[in-house]
Order: sequence, then C-alpha cells, then structure tokens
Amino acid sequence: MFERFTKDARAVVQSAVTQAERTGADTVDAEHLLLALLDREASRASFALASLGVAEEGKESVRQSLAEARRRAGLSQAESDALAGLGIDVARIVARVEEVHGVGAMSGDRKGRSGLSGRRPFSRSAKDTLERSLRTAIARHDRHIGDEHLLLALTIRPGVPGEVLADHGVTYESLVRVLYGDGEAKAG
Repeated sequence: MFERFTKDARAVVQSAVTQAERTGADTVDAEHLLLALLDREASRASFALASLGVAEEGKESVRQSLAEARRRAGLSQAESDALAGLGIDVARIVARVEEVHGVGAMSGDRKGRSGLSGRRPFSRSAKDTLERSLRTAIARHDRHIGDEHLLLALTIRPGVPGEVLADHGVTYESLVRVLYGDGEAKAG
C-alpha cells in the first residue's frame, strides 16, 4: 500500500511516528496522524484545512482539543457526554486521578517514563485510517494516496480526531467540496 503514497502522504506518516515518539506514546495513533497533518505546508491537505478556516489559530485550537481528549484518556466529547448521562463525571475523575498521580496520568504523557526503544507500532485506529485513505483514493478514482486522503479518512472514522475536526468545521463533505469542488476552487 505504501508504494501508492505520495511524498506528502509518506511525510505525514513519518511525522506521525515522530509525534508519537515526542509524546512518549506506546503506539502511533490516528491522533498522531492528525497532528502530523496540521504541521504540513504547501500540500493538498494543508490547503483544504486553510480553506475551511483551520489556519494557524485554528490549528492551535485543534491541538488543544486533542490534548484535552488525551487528558480524558482518549475519550471523545461524545463519550464523555454519554457517561455524564449515566451520572459519571469524567472531568471530576480526571481531576482526582491527576491530583493523586500527576497531570497527564490518564494520557500516558507523564514525564520520566522510560521510552520504548525501536519502532512504535501503529494502533488499530492508525491502521484503520491508513486503510480508509486507500479506500477513499480508490473511490475517488485517484491513482495515488495523498495527504488529503489521510485527512478525508480521519473525518469518516469515529473517534477523537474526527470529532475534533468536525468541531472545527472540517467534515468529509466540506473537504470533498474544497478538494474536488463543484465549480469552486480546488486544492491543487
């Protein structure tokens, strides 16, 4: 599959590994792919994000939303809301755990953790995103998988990255309009 990835898409995957290493994560997750996409410049995905209002300020807001989800042990806001409906206050639980064990205890971001040696494996969420990017490219009759296909894949899979993107106005439908257009400007 990776032979079909463009230079930009390969750079996103490599940057996602770096993101995971920098945070001390055990695996490369879909969240790391999104963080890597936010760092891209002069690519189809970066153009699409900017066109949808996720420029520098928006990118920082996305990063903050991802960090908040990480503090909730990776629970999406929808999952936190569902638990609240059952009388479980996730924010209170996080505050209590962090009071006892330190900030970031539920996220795995605590300092002083010994890092892994060697390569970090890709989590199910990251593998699913990569597979969906292939399916998205095939469905669009595109010959190669670009970083825009990775971004599209993140918007259609459930979980924190897709929810955060949707909260910032980046949905599958809005991306398709920007990237492939209906007579409007296209990312190129």
